Amino acid sequence: MIESLLIANRGEIARRIIRTARRLGVRTIAVYSDVDADMPFVREADEAACIGTAAASDSYLRQDRLLEAARATGAAAIHPGYGFLSENAEFAEAVVAAGLVWVGAPPAAIRAMGLKDAAKERMIAAGVPVTPGYLGADQSPERLQAEADAIGYPVLIKAVAGGGGKGMRKVDAAADFAEMLASCQREAAASFGNTQVLIEKYILSPRHIEVQVFGDMHGGAVHLFERDCSLQRRHQKVIEEAPAPGMDATTRAAVCDAAVKAARAVDYVGAGTIEFIADGSEGLRADRIWFMEMNTRLQVEHPVTEAITGQDLVEWQLRVASGEPLPRTQDKLSITGWAMEARLYAENPSTGFLPSTGPLDRLRFPADVRIDSGVEEGGAVTPYYDPMIAKLIVHGSSRREAAAKLAAAAGGTQVWPVRTNAAFLARAAAHPDFVAGRVDTGFIERHADALIPPAAPSPAVLAAAAAAILPVPTGDPWTSLRGFRANAAPSPQIEVEVAGKPYLVTDVPGTGAVVADGVLFLDGEAWPFGPRRADHVAGGGDGDGAILSPMPGRVIAVLVTAGQAVTKGERMLVLEAMKMEQALLAPFDGIVADLKVAEGAQVPEGTLLVRIDKGEG
Repeated sequence: MIESLLIANRGEIARRIIRTARRLGVRTIAVYSDVDADMPFVREADEAACIGTAAASDSYLRQDRLLEAARATGAAAIHPGYGFLSENAEFAEAVVAAGLVWVGAPPAAIRAMGLKDAAKERMIAAGVPVTPGYLGADQSPERLQAEADAIGYPVLIKAVAGGGGKGMRKVDAAADFAEMLASCQREAAASFGNTQVLIEKYILSPRHIEVQVFGDMHGGAVHLFERDCSLQRRHQKVIEEAPAPGMDATTRAAVCDAAVKAARAVDYVGAGTIEFIADGSEGLRADRIWFMEMNTRLQVEHPVTEAITGQDLVEWQLRVASGEPLPRTQDKLSITGWAMEARLYAENPSTGFLPSTGPLDRLRFPADVRIDSGVEEGGAVTPYYDPMIAKLIVHGSSRREAAAKLAAAAGGTQVWPVRTNAAFLARAAAHPDFVAGRVDTGFIERHADALIPPAAPSPAVLAAAAAAILPVPTGDPWTSLRGFRANAAPSPQIEVEVAGKPYLVTDVPGTGAVVADGVLFLDGEAWPFGPRRADHVAGGGDGDGAILSPMPGRVIAVLVTAGQAVTKGERMLVLEAMKMEQALLAPFDGIVADLKVAEGAQVPEGTLLVRIDKGEG
């Protein structure tokens, strides 16, 4: 077994690797950027080394600094986790050349599966079914258009070096192809430095099915069954589960066998995932499931596979990298129950999923749920890295039981003042179509109105807030007379403020809300509340000209000056957080009466940025 392990990553996956390594008696070394110095993963490792400043390009992506940290700390091996350099063949080769063990896929396999067109050609040769399409060398717009016309619309244009949802365009009609191709190639050039694309038939009811595979240095290869990752938003996974709903034994055998063929075709070693696209319009059938790509690393969603198989996949990685054979043969692996995972992100669904950063004054989860998280209460979500706060993982004896547990777990999550998608996740897991297994990659878009919580508090939130500020009966006849009116029937009308706005609540039933430090937590949402203040001034939205920051971030552009006339829809400021820009527009014609911020200012959510007075624009 490896004696010491440097983890070339951060946050949740670093903590996950540390847990298993500690159990196996492996010494762990964390690396961190200066802004991560107080993160839990740094504290939990046996040793830690600072490798640079906040920007990933100056720290977690610096191959030279990672290798120097490994030499300085006496590490025997490097585990890349996922993201950053986990699928970088050059780094893998540098690790091996330095005399260290690379806990990841062989560099040749990373290269073989790194480009989508070459990977598909290799899969075709190995007898693995691939999506109908074109992946030829002729990249002229005329040839690509002709191939798309022959395949039949809709088609999907995909950058061969793409990933993470970038470099991908759906084309519904031939007349749109040239414009979409140019757009896809521009994004591919900016993101990957490679404009080459392939064309695929777009599946109208697509399901994202992936198979966990493992190989060892002795020629062994197995699968650990499939996962369904169809619940996605903008090609980013939101909820994953294992096994896949509607998967029968015959189809499972065909898909999993194809995944093992794919792994053997590149002499695969370690943890990998073979991703398939399935046409779910007529249920899952082996002849309608096609290879899409291979991820040559551990996946974010690996815990659901661990939950149904009882295996620790990080332990498998360490044992295989140490030269041991696979811990289990195929006949010793089986599925028990059902597991689901939801990704809790620092984002606000009610404002178009804008990112949210800041301190985590409160971070609480239900006790009976597996939580894989990179942060803790009292810490913070910074704008520098991935906004995932935690993964909520549940296991049940049936899919219905797992879905109910996941909905309860998301609904019982308490985070403040950072905004999260917890309520969105709770609504998704409880949606009748999800519970019934009617899922595909369009699920979230179809049901967005039901899944995205409204910006205003619900009647249940208002009732809970009113109930929380009512005096508790103590036996004193005066405090017991809540709603008392002389010569009239009791009228339990309670004036409350929720999220800074006044409300009159006339019906105050009991609720299951949690109240802490002036914040009410209910069904995954968090609402600051209290009695209505006598000095309350109505407004605070763009209806009265007050433009508030919709997210915490940095003001990267101020496009107006005090006293300037503006027209409705005119850009006034631009905010940036987590590499996402948000332009703030004038709500009506008017005059800039009050400009509160300058370029470069860091502002929390809800900050008054500029006020517009109505007038002649």
